Amino acid sequence: MTIVKSHRFPVTASWKEGRLTGLTAAGKPDLEAATPPEFKGGIDGVWSPEELLVGSLASCFVVTFVAIAERIPVTFDALRVDGVGHVERRTDGRVGFVSIELNVHAEVPAKDVHEVEIASRRAKELCIVSLALDVPLQVEIEVAPSTAPVVAASLS
Repeated sequence: MTIVKSHRFPVTASWKEGRLTGLTAAGKPDLEAATPPEFKGGIDGVWSPEELLVGSLASCFVVTFVAIAERIPVTFDALRVDGVGHVERRTDGRVGFVSIELNVHAEVPAKDVHEVEIASRRAKELCIVSLALDVPLQVEIEVAPSTAPVVAASLS
């Protein structure tokens, strides 16, 4: 029998002025978010909700990947995920996300290339944030053998 844990992640968004909001969560640094400059009244230099969503997905992918890599175990020297959210008029006539792309760049010892590709595919399937979204997610994986000595410890 599997015991299912229940978790809550409370966050508060408060209007500050114009299109600027403040985000708070207990024990975390406060953030500001605003309408992006691409839209009327948008503010340069402040995270937008759209960027935060893509960032949430990219960071969720990274931490999910690391958790999976720990279990395999697999060693990697570098891991970066670049995310791009595509917002446009959807088929239902509303403006919204139509797709999100994640480009995964991993540098690994040659012996671990195959395992890292497996971990990346599993991370796409298990990332909690991606499971919450109703938008197509494309993940491109670029795994390169390391040329430098291993600097990261094995995640076992």
